[in-house]
Amino acid sequence: MTGAFQGSLLDEPDETTPRPLQAARRTPLAHGAWIDVLPGWIPGADALFERLLTSVRWRGESRRMYDKVVDVPRLLSFYREGAALPDPVLDEAKAALDAHYAAELGEPFRTAGLCLYRDGRDSVAWHGDTLGRGATEDTMVAILSVGAPRPLLLRPRGGGATIRYELGHGDLIVMGGSCQRTWEHAIPKSARASGPRISVQFRPRDVR
Repeated sequence: MTGAFQGSLLDEPDETTPRPLQAARRTPLAHGAWIDVLPGWIPGADALFERLLTSVRWRGESRRMYDKVVDVPRLLSFYREGAALPDPVLDEAKAALDAHYAAELGEPFRTAGLCLYRDGRDSVAWHGDTLGRGATEDTMVAILSVGAPRPLLLRPRGGGATIRYELGHGDLIVMGGSCQRTWEHAIPKSARASGPRISVQFRPRDVR
């Protein structure tokens, strides 16, 4: 079950072509990290959310923490390199990201991981995508958010000021440079009523 979804009054359901990525605003961070942010990157994002909610084969996961096994507080789906993505709009989004970041990244985005945050109780703890090359190399992770906005927090590893972005309804954030190994990001739990959100994470090969 998910919470009630409230669509955006600014959504354009008949338009799905991603907006030009040249409009993304880059913010340099400490330690060689940076982020690009582009609100409303995908028009028609509310319709995309509804399609993904019903067409993706969502699964729950459990993990051992200390002396017990607990449920991961979100639902997941992962599309490996070469796998067909669940919606043509995601193919368009990946193609646009590949074209725009090709020179800087030096390779295409290869995989797509989807997370469904059903309501404010779902979350992800502070982490960096450091399984694989992200632990030792500069890389990029591009996150498309559809559905109800939720805060994404970033902070330097080891402590420091927290940066907050409210992401939903087709917003894009790209974390680049050293961001995965020198910064952490999180989606905190919320006691306030919160509708469902889906994040789509595009990553290069061997970055998780």
